[in-house]
Amino acid sequence: MSRGLLLLLWVLALAAPATVLAQDSGDSEVDSLRASFEYGKYAEVLDRAGARIDRGGLAEHELVELHKLAGLAAFNLGRTEDATRHLRALLRLDPDYGLDPFVVPPPAVAFLDALKEEMSSELEFLRQEQRLRQEREKAEAERRERERVEAEVQRRRAEELASQVTVRTVEKRNFLVNFVPFGAGQFQQGRTSLGIVFAATEGALAVTSIISFFAYDSLFEEQVIDLDNVLDPDGRASVRVRFIPTSRRRQRDTWQLLKLSSAAGFYTIYALGVVDALYHHEDQVIRTTVEPRAPPPTPSRAEAPGTSARLSLYSPSGGLGAGLTLIF
Repeated sequence: MSRGLLLLLWVLALAAPATVLAQDSGDSEVDSLRASFEYGKYAEVLDRAGARIDRGGLAEHELVELHKLAGLAAFNLGRTEDATRHLRALLRLDPDYGLDPFVVPPPAVAFLDALKEEMSSELEFLRQEQRLRQEREKAEAERRERERVEAEVQRRRAEELASQVTVRTVEKRNFLVNFVPFGAGQFQQGRTSLGIVFAATEGALAVTSIISFFAYDSLFEEQVIDLDNVLDPDGRASVRVRFIPTSRRRQRDTWQLLKLSSAAGFYTIYALGVVDALYHHEDQVIRTTVEPRAPPPTPSRAEAPGTSARLSLYSPSGGLGAGLTLIF
């Protein structure tokens, strides 16, 4: 063996402990076997690893580590059958397991690769089983998470319902209010927007009609006309006449038309409002609301149930006395 190859194997032997130590496990015996392997106690490692595997109670990664240590120890001892058995068990646990060529000697790496070639069909089947198991575990974890979230939502909903109280309000509506103008029926029914429309429209028409009435009335003039008294030829008679001058004819027509049209519009809108209010009328309306439940009053110490105190004064002969009575 050349000096360069010996130096390479010595460097690999120094690097191996550091790498193996980084893979710390939870079982103390696994760590002890790893240390024994690093010191070259291959026979001890093979026997102890087999015994520990037979006792069971190991995690999967610990079992993989023990089969690897036992397989490499058997390979270094030249016990090919034991090495094959342990490394096959390792591959059945992890079909894609590979040895680090910078830590493990190349013959051991080649030996494991040859086993992979022999077990290729079995390993492919194991890979499929592993993928299916992982998918089932993932689906099961998602199902449990969904159930947890649903349970949490139901718990919160139950807490909200427990902290709330349902209040039902019965409202009785007067039938005669539907005949009141300015959207009174709509306001009673809670249709505020439509009530505002009727109230504003009828109010504008009513104001217009009133203004037109007074404007039309202001066009009249009064004049006194003297007439001959037919019963008394020497006497005179006078008549007071109220009229609109011909010069104001156009104003008269305008105000008269505005007065009549605004009055007709008012009564038309009023009739529509009454019909609409009657159509939507309900004698009784029940409203349901959810309100937070009021916390129960906390009794004070003096009002605690089952406990009372009473102070009394009395005057015996020749003095004054006091008494305190406690009732539990």
